[in-house]
Amino acid sequence: MKKTLYIFQNGELRRKDNSLYFETEERKRYIPVENTNDIYIFGEVDVSKKFLEFVAQKEIIVHYFNHHGYYVGSFYPREHLNAGHVILKQAEHYIDNAKRLDLARLFVKGAIQQMTRVIKYYRSRLPETDVLDRVLVAIEQEEERVKQAQTVEQLMAAEGHIREMYYSTFDIIIRHPDFVFEKRTKRPPHNRLNALISFGNSIVYTMCLSEIYKTYLDPRIGFLHSTNFRRFSLNLDVAEIFKPIIVDRLIFTLVNKKMLSAKHFEKLTGGILLNEEGRKLFVSELEKKMQTTVQHRHLGKSVSYRRLIRLELYKIQKHLLGEKTYEPYAAKW
Repeated sequence: MKKTLYIFQNGELRRKDNSLYFETEERKRYIPVENTNDIYIFGEVDVSKKFLEFVAQKEIIVHYFNHHGYYVGSFYPREHLNAGHVILKQAEHYIDNAKRLDLARLFVKGAIQQMTRVIKYYRSRLPETDVLDRVLVAIEQEEERVKQAQTVEQLMAAEGHIREMYYSTFDIIIRHPDFVFEKRTKRPPHNRLNALISFGNSIVYTMCLSEIYKTYLDPRIGFLHSTNFRRFSLNLDVAEIFKPIIVDRLIFTLVNKKMLSAKHFEKLTGGILLNEEGRKLFVSELEKKMQTTVQHRHLGKSVSYRRLIRLELYKIQKHLLGEKTYEPYAAKW
């Protein structure tokens, strides 16, 4: 399996012979290009046109994050898998309100399934069974609004309400005075837990983008998230299904096992963010998680979380082509 390269140091990344070459003041390093899936750049890294031509030729996406860990953008090489028929079908499902709503509803259904799966997992391990049961019942009732939604906006509102209920369980699951949820805040996050959620979500968005690049799908045409005002939106749709089981569960593990602490964060004007040491630790553990495998019911074999994302995209493609109705992945652990 190809690897994701995370770069936190400052330096220069360039092509040297037929390999990638990263040079800093302290060290020089060759990076096997054939073994690289995508590159996440957090440091101040200079690249050249020759380098970009090389990674484009090798079909490697480069994702950029700023000094504070915010996603800046991606160098998305020219599409190497072209299928006009798939893109036409994708556009057709976006323009047709009924088709778009059906697909958007399935993304929300998938997200709700994963959120309730996480709550049920901790319900069997924590003493606050009654509280978690009440949240599950409230989510089940709110699902009626999802089923009855007549527009994507109504659908997103219902999903947002359910996600608030889901987030309300975080303080029960985490139980740590340094990581209190309070409420969801972004740009900047107002506390450490929100900083973790924001950073983790941004990484999963880019992971989904990298996987979309390996399919015939166009990342610019999403269904739950509006296509009109974003560079990419399909990756946001797909990420909704994986954020609870990848990002949130990783956060619970890192905090409850005391792998992350207050020293891994820095305060900024009006907010708080992971510092470089915290970001390194987070992506290191996230990579380990992405390489772990789960049993896939339909394939009858174990697949990695990264592979699960790709399989989800193939299912969406089949839905668009009318081959099989999309059914979002549902974790069963």
